[in-house]
Amino acid sequence: MPTSLSTFGFLLLLLFISHEGGFIGTADAEHDLIATDSHNHRVHRHRRHRGHRRGEEFEYSAISCRAYSASLDEFGAVGDGVTSNTAAFRDAVSQLSRFADHGGSLLFVPAGRWLTGSFNLTSHFTLFLHPDAVILASQEESDYEVIEPLPSYGRGRDTDGGRFISLLFGSNLTDVVITGENGTIDGQGEPWWGKFKRGELKYTRPYLIEIMHSDGIQISNLTFLNSPSWHIHPVYSSNILIQGLTILAPVTVPNTDGINPDSCTNTRIEDCYIVSGDDCIAVKSGWDQYGIAYGMPTKQLLIRRLTCISPDSAVIALGSEMSGGIEDVRAEDIVAIDSESGIRIKTAIGRGGYVKDVYVRGMTMKTMKYVFWMTGSYGSHPDEHYDPKALPVIQNINYQDMVAENVTMPAQLAGISGDQFTGICISNVTITLSKKPKKVLWNCTDISGSTSGVTPAPCQLLPEKQPGTIVPCNFPEDPIPIDEVKLQRCYSRRRNM
Repeated sequence: MPTSLSTFGFLLLLLFISHEGGFIGTADAEHDLIATDSHNHRVHRHRRHRGHRRGEEFEYSAISCRAYSASLDEFGAVGDGVTSNTAAFRDAVSQLSRFADHGGSLLFVPAGRWLTGSFNLTSHFTLFLHPDAVILASQEESDYEVIEPLPSYGRGRDTDGGRFISLLFGSNLTDVVITGENGTIDGQGEPWWGKFKRGELKYTRPYLIEIMHSDGIQISNLTFLNSPSWHIHPVYSSNILIQGLTILAPVTVPNTDGINPDSCTNTRIEDCYIVSGDDCIAVKSGWDQYGIAYGMPTKQLLIRRLTCISPDSAVIALGSEMSGGIEDVRAEDIVAIDSESGIRIKTAIGRGGYVKDVYVRGMTMKTMKYVFWMTGSYGSHPDEHYDPKALPVIQNINYQDMVAENVTMPAQLAGISGDQFTGICISNVTITLSKKPKKVLWNCTDISGSTSGVTPAPCQLLPEKQPGTIVPCNFPEDPIPIDEVKLQRCYSRRRNM
């Protein structure tokens, strides 16, 4: 490489030559432009033409394609499941970040078991996992920086202090893709679970993925296992697509939520299978006075074709940290198996905020404790400084077209005295009871609304709209913007198989 040129300048020179004089070849063949950076790492520029060599190429769907790629093992990584690759991941992302404004970059994770601590992502970047690639999260606390609590929470969720940074972390990013061919990200959370249970942690456990203050996020076609705490946490972000994920954690471990959109706008979650010791989907927006002050709601959220198993928690939970507000949530084609509740709204005095304009339809449930559950007494608080006059608003909650079997109790619906949950609509719902159901099937206090075509008969606070006629609840037909986002077909090189 000429010493007078920077690495990136040399790449641009090669690109100029290729466009001007046929350096790459004719348009009837496919080629990679390969250059070497200052650390002797190969960076490939992708061009797709007719007659490409499929044996060296893979294709995938993404919100954005990338012009450049590199493979993790070219940065000195060793996929033996024992060697730490934290430095390799960090170096790879750092080197590839230089292409953010020049077509973006892709880091390919080959087959192997790649142990690593936390590393940051970058903009216009794709992390792509081979089907036999496993990213193993380090179990050493020293591999995770301690960062400040989220401003909308005011403290860590496990402890009063800060929190361990997530395994994959990013802030103030644009256009980030985490995808693959069903490769695996394994949180190896067991030691963290034990420390949490014994009260040995000084800081809140890390998540597997947290992306903050960012726009344009895709997480797709991967398996996530055994996070120390929440698995996937987009927060203060917008335009998020999460699809085709398998998320698995022991059903006995608390706080292993699947996907937690938190103060996010325009999010689509679809075609996911989740087994968890906590909520499969938990929608959030900040905690008590901190969430009220931050004031960033979660809105325009679409959830569809979700299958969930969670014996001690909800399939979809709204709250309990909802102080910034939750609105315009649409869920459809949901399957719940052996779960505590279908849709659960959790809030409390001091939360403030609101949960409104929630629409659920097409839900099938098998072996449930509750079908419908709302509570205004989910009373954990970050500290003693919350405002007891900050009452949440829960209104316009719509459920329709549901079938549930082997149910212990159809509904536990408890609002707040002096602060009713209003506008509840339940339509066309058939519930078959378990062999030993609760004596009181519908326990309703401080709520109001109506029902239509619901079996067994609901409580008196939810009278029938028109006896003998099924009147549908509301479900918006106008699209959420993220639902109109179409993925591109992208191509890249598969090397080091």
